[in-house]
Amino acid sequence: MDRRSVIKHAGIAGVLAAGVAPAVHAQAAIRWRLTSAFPKALDTIFGAADVFSKQVKAMSGGKFEISVHPSGELVGGFGQVDAVQNGTVEMAHTAPYYYFGKDPTFALGCAIPFGLNSRQMTAWMMEGNGMKLMREFYAGYGIVNFIGGNTGAQMGGWWRKEIKSVADLKGVKFRTGGFSGVIFEKLGGIAQSIPGGEIYQALEKGTIDAAEWIGPYDDEKLGFNKVAPFYAYPGYWEGGPQLDFFINAKAFNGLSAENKAIVESAAVHAHTEMQSRYDARNPAALKRLVAGGTKLFRFPKEVMDTAFKASMDTYADLSTKNPAWKKVYEDLSAFRRDQNLWFRFAEAGFDDFMQQQKL
Repeated sequence: MDRRSVIKHAGIAGVLAAGVAPAVHAQAAIRWRLTSAFPKALDTIFGAADVFSKQVKAMSGGKFEISVHPSGELVGGFGQVDAVQNGTVEMAHTAPYYYFGKDPTFALGCAIPFGLNSRQMTAWMMEGNGMKLMREFYAGYGIVNFIGGNTGAQMGGWWRKEIKSVADLKGVKFRTGGFSGVIFEKLGGIAQSIPGGEIYQALEKGTIDAAEWIGPYDDEKLGFNKVAPFYAYPGYWEGGPQLDFFINAKAFNGLSAENKAIVESAAVHAHTEMQSRYDARNPAALKRLVAGGTKLFRFPKEVMDTAFKASMDTYADLSTKNPAWKKVYEDLSAFRRDQNLWFRFAEAGFDDFMQQQKL
């Protein structure tokens, strides 16, 4: 009896009994490329993509490898969405609000002025309707998104002089990311969109008057304290900015169910690790900056109130013009209202007491 006859008539038990092993087709290795929107020197924000890549490789037993490339190596500036959409790379790690020029709705997947804090953003994405709504929106760009980290609430940037009123913002050229520039210009300033790796040179040369990036740990690495002595807080435009892993929909849909699950699990792991690193590293960095002469100041209430009103007016106007924005923003707004009610009593009450204690 030949081998084919054994397999046809005996079934698996018969095959094994006959000592004939069925052909086993090993799963082909997968090799993807990931383009980051960030320079490699920023080990915390760029590092989230490395964490993700290593986790995918470990969970797949080395069969699924993703090489990580810093901004400018494969894709320059803010070209990550286009690169993923047209299949130049399989995926990217970026801040969605960088692409609000394509559609303001992108910003809702990351951060808008006076939006959600980091925990609220994760809750909206994972337990609210955030992931569902943003997936529907990104589908129009051929992209599948996964959470990719959060910086936590950010600082308000580096200034050559302390801001004491809205009038002090008039004509100031301020590097800021995403949607916050729209609001800053309503306060009389001039917004500049510059990639992270190019901010220091622009600030040093006077091309811009002020700049914001993230917070103490990254800002210290970038050296902003050397060219602008005043450090503002809070970054009202980024209460909880979420990064995303953007994956080409065709590439993602071509994965096995197992590899899709690996991607999702690795993304959640990287998301958690990134914010943990910022929360752990920012305090010491802030102490070093202040010890070195950095002057902290809080944005005055007039600035906050004016920016808040400008933001709410802008969102209302967008809701009359952009159906995609309206659909997502209305859901986020309702979620924010309930979250703020809850946080007011529990989190804020606890934090307010603890931050007054001498420990």
